[in-house]
Amino acid sequence: MPRSDSSGYVRNTREDVVAAAMEILDQQGLPDLTMRHLANTLGVAPSALYWHFPNKQTLLAAVSDRIVAGARPAGASGDWRAAVRAEAASLHDALLSFKDGAEVVSSTLALGLGAADLQRRLAAAIGGGGFDARTTGLAAETMVHFIVGHAFHRQQRMQADSLGAVAAEHSLDHSDPADHTPEPQAFDLGITLLVAGLDAQLRPTPPVPAH
Repeated sequence: MPRSDSSGYVRNTREDVVAAAMEILDQQGLPDLTMRHLANTLGVAPSALYWHFPNKQTLLAAVSDRIVAGARPAGASGDWRAAVRAEAASLHDALLSFKDGAEVVSSTLALGLGAADLQRRLAAAIGGGGFDARTTGLAAETMVHFIVGHAFHRQQRMQADSLGAVAAEHSLDHSDPADHTPEPQAFDLGITLLVAGLDAQLRPTPPVPAH
């Protein structure tokens, strides 16, 4: 919470600033998360925010870290495949738990400023399969792109639907189940396919029959 010094001047900690930014993000969305709006919310001049964050990008990185940190622990599992699926689902849910959460995390990742725990947690789960460091890193990075991309697409679609911006002829029609895969099922299938591809790396290549 904001604090006042002996002169009555309001002082905010770094955590106060991040918490206020996350509240603006979740209630109003990323376009309204400006440094000026944030400063007004905290009752300070915009320049006061720069004691904690040199620019908006570093603020968004801190917000991204907090979003990812909110992902529930996947729990111990004796099967690396199950562990990877559990981590992927948990991280995906964390991105969807805040309005525009996936967009914030995506922009942070693009700049290399934060949200590193996305890849770290996935790599830890994938590492249980006994893969070499290079394969583990590449697989974790690939899953990060899929998880963030899927969450971003889902949030954009939800926003468009809520605003009535999707034309009726382009809305989902479930008259033929083969035409569309519900988004949660599509996400589960995508992770399953990625895990299956990794699993195939562990199997010895069958010998080519001699002719």
